[in-house]
Amino acid sequence: MKNSLLYCLAAASMALSFFFERSPDSHLRNRTNAPIIAEASLLPDFSGGKEHLAASASYRDSLAYHYYSQTLGLNLAYTENKDLLRTVTDWLGTPYRYGSNSKKGTDCSGFVTRVFKEVYGITLQRSSRSMFQNVQRVAKDEVKTGDLVFFRRGPGQPIYHVGIYLKDGKFAHSACNGGVMVSSLNQAYYHRNFYAAGRVETE
Repeated sequence: MKNSLLYCLAAASMALSFFFERSPDSHLRNRTNAPIIAEASLLPDFSGGKEHLAASASYRDSLAYHYYSQTLGLNLAYTENKDLLRTVTDWLGTPYRYGSNSKKGTDCSGFVTRVFKEVYGITLQRSSRSMFQNVQRVAKDEVKTGDLVFFRRGPGQPIYHVGIYLKDGKFAHSACNGGVMVSSLNQAYYHRNFYAAGRVETE
């Protein structure tokens, strides 16, 4: 009886050993049709110390900048403010809603105030006209990433719209006909109604 019990335990042990040695490998191959080592090679190698960690971080930064470049339609130098690019990307597609500033809906000044609060920790005035009164004027050909761009519908008309300049003549804003998006200052409508650019002191 004692020997029979030992034989049963030994047989069960062998079966379990075979299952745990073989099952994960065959399951992974059936799911991906690729060797396990191919997946493992995609993971960062932390065995080389600080150099490998730095290389891994640089690689992740490159991937992030590439994603923002594709998503926002910009030619990036990979030195731009990554927090700004990420925040604008996160807000893309938010619907327009007058008087609101959440991801359920936002108007142009609401979008700008939220981005500046999240990226720079700065609280801006709530309306585009008030914002314009508190910025340093910048020539159109000297506008930089993070500057504000203001629009009006003709001489003597009040400012009615504001956006955040990104790069390559493009700016992020919340438009009443499409929500948060990236547009170009060279588009006929925005080229015609562009009024001024302004810089907020962020340091």
